[in-house]
Amino acid sequence: MSTIIVAGATNQIGHFLLSKLPKLIAISRQARPNTGNITWLKIDLATGILPIKTPSKLFYSAPLSLLPPLLARLPQITLLNQVVVFSSTSCFTKENSTDLKEQTIANQLAQAEKALIKECQRRNITWTILRPTLVYGCGLDKNVTFIASFIKKFGFFPIVGQGIGLRQPVHADDLATACIQAASSPKTANKTYNLTGGQTLCYRDMVITIFKFLGKKPHIISVPLPLFTTMLRCITWLPKYSHLSTAMVNRINQDLCFDSTAAQHDFGYQPRKFVDLGL
Repeated sequence: MSTIIVAGATNQIGHFLLSKLPKLIAISRQARPNTGNITWLKIDLATGILPIKTPSKLFYSAPLSLLPPLLARLPQITLLNQVVVFSSTSCFTKENSTDLKEQTIANQLAQAEKALIKECQRRNITWTILRPTLVYGCGLDKNVTFIASFIKKFGFFPIVGQGIGLRQPVHADDLATACIQAASSPKTANKTYNLTGGQTLCYRDMVITIFKFLGKKPHIISVPLPLFTTMLRCITWLPKYSHLSTAMVNRINQDLCFDSTAAQHDFGYQPRKFVDLGL
């Protein structure tokens, strides 16, 4: 049996991974007491070294740019034999964004994926890259949770135009399951998969679903883009809304859809519909 190491154990995917594994080593930046099946280690992924003492698998959902140098700090002959890594479909959806910060994010993801593959090949480590889109599920995301928080506070939600852009929100619990399934299937060796949710719905319907989940009557206001842009300028200086951008708003009416057929075929990926919002 391989030792399972989970890096990114305190984020939304890690949250669900910890409850699915019989025994694991969890890595975090802050010291935590060991609990049941979990051995916690305090390690700074930017400077630390993974404690590989037995044949091991790494499940990684922390910032991807930290992983290639983290692997490079391992001894040349390592007992780490497999990594299953979470990237993001943002490397596609933000590649040609009008926002330079978003372009940088997309470029960093793409470069980190290439560097990871190169480092794994150099050390003969089997790799699998999972790219989810619009993750939700335990209140730690900046998409579904942000929409819900806005609705709770103001009782309505503004969108640009009709909100016809298609979305495929994916539950973090399904991604945790996918990680374990991918690690167990020989078909996933040295491959990349896009992971979507089990339902495709337009942005407006996604917002309506969140209203209903909160037990509130949907109240959506369609705002012209120039006015919405002005509104953003007025609120993005607040830390709570600093992640918003005009480019993000423009995508409300763009389809951001991907194909998970390969994941279904290779390791039985079966995501749920847009439910169990975890809000």
